[in-house]
Amino acid sequence: RAAARSGRSFSAAASGEPAVRVEWTGPGDRVAVVRLNRPEKLNAMTIELGSAFAETVAALSRQDADRLAAVVVTGAGKAFSAGGDLQFLRDRHKDSPSRNAAIMRSFYDRFLCVRSLPVPVIAAINGPAIGAGLCFALACDVRIAAAKAKMGLTFSALGLHPGMGATHFLPSIVGPQVAAELLLTGKVISADEALRCGLVARTAEDALEAAMASATEMAAAGPVAVRTLVRTLRMRQDVGLDQALQREADAQAQCYASVDYAEGVEAVAEKRAPKFSQFEHYRE
Repeated sequence: RAAARSGRSFSAAASGEPAVRVEWTGPGDRVAVVRLNRPEKLNAMTIELGSAFAETVAALSRQDADRLAAVVVTGAGKAFSAGGDLQFLRDRHKDSPSRNAAIMRSFYDRFLCVRSLPVPVIAAINGPAIGAGLCFALACDVRIAAAKAKMGLTFSALGLHPGMGATHFLPSIVGPQVAAELLLTGKVISADEALRCGLVARTAEDALEAAMASATEMAAAGPVAVRTLVRTLRMRQDVGLDQALQREADAQAQCYASVDYAEGVEAVAEKRAPKFSQFEHYRE
């Protein structure tokens, strides 16, 4: 693996550890490795982490545009991202649907700004990518998973509608039928299963090393051609994205108010199976 050189850090916590780290690697230091850096929380998606990531993207797009050829995103420690932060999930049940819809749309944007980077973005799924963590990977241009990584959009098992573009990106990547099964069951799948259904481009023992090698190949191609091709591919995939994100935010806000959602969150906290009960009729 090419040696990674130190770069900037963003939004340090009280501990002094930055929430996001950037390192430069590859020929001419043109590949940026962006690392979610909350390993003690399995890189759970928080507002703090999202804000730090958005700062990172802004800096790469603005200050480093003339050297940037490709980006690899990955997680520090043993996880890519374990998904939503437990306290954030609990707070949503206490808030109002109208506020929650706005909060979630803003939350999505903090991470989906990855699609504003002008170069290819590869997700190196080094470990578990669950819920919003997998949604973040879906927004990247290419996904490469570690052979032992587990992936799942577990929202429905929590009593929650999927968000962060899951219902938009997943069907376009794996097809509507496979997407429906994964979303409606909330099942967690292996890297091999993810490869078979097209969720990831390939698997490797070391996902980061494989992603860096692929990013280096992309960085060696003509930069104008690569950047224009990235825009072409994303423009096709982004048709209907804004509408899908608003629908997801509204649907999540409705679910947050439900007793089943509260039960789902506490079941996760207590490491037990949830007992859902909110079966409703719609007769007048």
